[in-house]
This record gives sequence, structure tokens and C-alpha cells, in this order.
Amino acid sequence: MHRTLYRKLVDAHTVTQLDAQNVLLFCDLHLMNEYTSPQAFAGLDEQGRQVLVPGQNMAVVSHVIPTDPGAIRIIRDAAPALQASNLRKNCDQHGIPLFDTQDALQGIEHVVAPEHGMVRPGMVVICGDSHTTTYGALGALGFGIGTSEVEHVLATQTLVYRLAKDMRIQVDGLLPLGTTAKDLILMVIGHIGAQGARGHVIEFCGTAFDAMSIEARFTVCNMAVEAGARGALIAPDQKAADYVLARSADLIGPLQQVALQHWASLRSDAGAVFDVEHHFDASAVPPHVTWGTSPDQVAPIGGAVPDPETQAAGPLRRSTEQALRYTGLAAGTPLEGIAIQHVFIGSCTNARIEDLRAVAEVVRGRQVAQGVRAMVVPGSGAVKQQAEAEGIARLLLDAGFEWREPGCSMCLAMNGDILADGVRCASTTNRNFEGRQGRGAITHLMSPAMAAAAAITGTITDVRRLETPHA
Repeated sequence: MHRTLYRKLVDAHTVTQLDAQNVLLFCDLHLMNEYTSPQAFAGLDEQGRQVLVPGQNMAVVSHVIPTDPGAIRIIRDAAPALQASNLRKNCDQHGIPLFDTQDALQGIEHVVAPEHGMVRPGMVVICGDSHTTTYGALGALGFGIGTSEVEHVLATQTLVYRLAKDMRIQVDGLLPLGTTAKDLILMVIGHIGAQGARGHVIEFCGTAFDAMSIEARFTVCNMAVEAGARGALIAPDQKAADYVLARSADLIGPLQQVALQHWASLRSDAGAVFDVEHHFDASAVPPHVTWGTSPDQVAPIGGAVPDPETQAAGPLRRSTEQALRYTGLAAGTPLEGIAIQHVFIGSCTNARIEDLRAVAEVVRGRQVAQGVRAMVVPGSGAVKQQAEAEGIARLLLDAGFEWREPGCSMCLAMNGDILADGVRCASTTNRNFEGRQGRGAITHLMSPAMAAAAAITGTITDVRRLETPHA
């Protein structure tokens, strides 16, 4: 029987078939953060259980930690501080590795794990966070789980898993200058809808992905969940192998050869059947920006805010009307030229070194517009150190950006990085929901380069209009 890559990964990790729709799935790596793990550890303690395989779990303080510049990270609010201290206590008790608040390599779990070689092709990786789909960029099946499932994984290193359907999204051609992986995935989400991949694992393929760097693939797989996907995969190629081997000192000699041989088999069979297929042309994708309160409320930068009166009566029209009420935008308003007051560059979607390099290229020789507050939050301590070594941090500081400590930061406002009511933000994050970055705050999702352009001009701007300044 011809199998998809998704079914190969599930079959390889199935401990037992529970029924036609559910299996008991072995999990190679379980990642934890401070806000989805406390109840799970409490459940273990109540039953007198221990963590079965501590070395196949890893934890990081990421969501509640403040990112204010400074060598000492202090969580001043009592509730978040308790979450962080409980995570430390639980990890110490059970022997689980932890990137704690003062760890120089602390950061966002979905940035930290792959940069340390923890994620490898063919693995099943889970976490109490929906953007675990990120790891599909390396040919690993990653997905988010709930708190009760976290407890089950800690106790057994397995998960009761409901099988998903298969979707293939093929994108051929090359992205034009000024268009990035973020623009591509925003376009895809806009086309298929926020529930367009519900119940499916997406396999991305085509020459557009062949040409992408691994970090760009991370961005695509990270946001697949915004189309309702239960997972995302890109078959591992030489780029993926090189990325992992450069970060995996243990994979040497015969062990490396065995790994490479296995990774080469991780692709869908030629005759594999997908439940749903979509095809797109990368060369036709311009930069995109969201106008509403869902990632699928998005349009090319040359477009305008839609008019709900032109939409058929029903959920779509009501959703558009509510989005316009919340964002304060009028139907027909061109996206380019909308004034912003804040820029946030960070998150597990776009806070890696390639993202910061792209920002630096736009910012070089320019200054943040008057009246705009612009923040850059690297995705990890390693990214921060590299950006400082390359001179990126100094360039951004000289241009008027804030250079902050690693963390989730303003992606979800669970820390001190919160926008005030009515503030409009150009953001490289993954969600633009109502109140996501602060009660009443308005979020426009875009690429790092587009966010940098907005910081320089003070408005949502087509980055392609900014000519590279002379040295």
C-alpha cells in the first residue's frame, strides 16, 4: 500500500491500534513550558507516579518571562512567578532538563529545541502549545496537546492519538524579491480559510519549498495551524540533514550513516493518495498583510479592506463586520498607508537569525519613524548572541529599535509586553485575534521585512518600495 509521509510517521510510532480512528502513539520528544505543565505534574504527584523517560522531555520558561533588557530576568507578578518556580521545582524533582529564566540560552521552545539538535527527521514531537507544528520543517510530526495529555505523556511517553486526514499543498516556482515564506503562508491561509485544513496534516511540497531555507520552512509549518491543520510536514532533504547534523554532535560515524539512510526514506510514496490537494504558484505571490482579526483575513499589500456589503449574508459577512468594528478600519481602505504606532518583531514564527538579518537589511541607513515604538525580541539566547556578534543588534539600536531579551513577549501578552487599547501594531507573530497583544490592541500580521518597513515609515508599507540606501 502506498503511504503518505504522515502515515509512515504514525505507523512507525504506533504502539498499538486502539480502534479504527485512534492509536497509542509513542512520542520521541515532549516539550513543556511554564503555563501548560503545572496541572500535569500535580496529577502525577497525586497518583504517586514518576516521569517515565525524563531525558525525552525538555522544559523552557518562555511565555510569562519579561523581556526587558538586562542581565537579570525577574518575573515580578506573583502568578507568573509561581508558574516559573513550579516548573523549576517539578523539573528538579523529575530530572527533566530546563532552560530556566537565568539560562543564557533560554528562549521560545520552538526556537530552542531545533537549534540544539533536539528535533530530527522522523520524530514525533509534542508540546502543550499549538505551534508545535513548526517541527514539520525538519520532517518531524509535531503537534500541540492539552494539559491532561501532558500528564499522560509524562507518565507513559505515549499519547492516545486520533488519526488525521492527509492534505497536500504543492507550491511551485520561486518567490519574487520582497516576498517571503511568511507572505506565502499568509496567502495560503487566506485562500483555504482558517478552518480549511481542519482535521488534516498538511504536507507542503514543490520547488518553492525546495528553494527555502530551513528557517523559512519553520515559518510555514509554524502557521499551518492557523488554517486549522493538526500538523505540517516537509519531506527532509539535504538542507534538513545538514541543519540537524550541524547541531547534533552525537550523530557521528556509523550512527550518522544509519540516520541519513532513514531520513532519505521519509517521503510520500509516488502512488500515495491525499484526501485534499491544493496547488499554488509562488511567483505570483506579493507581500501580504492581515486587515482583520483572524489570520485568514488577509490580502496582498496592494489590496484594500473588503466591503462586507459585497459578501453574501451569513457567517463571512458577520465576521468581516465584526473585524472592521474591532480594527476601526473602513471598507475600501487601502492597506498600504495605514498608520501604525507600534512594531513587534519576534515570536516562534519570525524571531530566528535569518529573520533578524532581513530586518537589518531594510533598516540599514534608516531611522524608526517619529511616534513609533519598535521592539525586536530574539527567539532565544543563541539567536541574541549571534545577532549581537554580527552587529545586527547595534544597527537596530542605532536606528531606534528596542533590543530586548528572548521570550514569547508581545506575541500573546502574558508578560509585561502588552499594547494599550487602540494601539495598532505591525507584527511578525502568528495570530491577530481580538485582544491577542493587549485588550483593544489591533494587530496586522506581516513578514519581518514588512514590519521593518512599517517601523521606518510609520505606516503599513510595501517593502519593495524601499530602495536599498547607498553605503
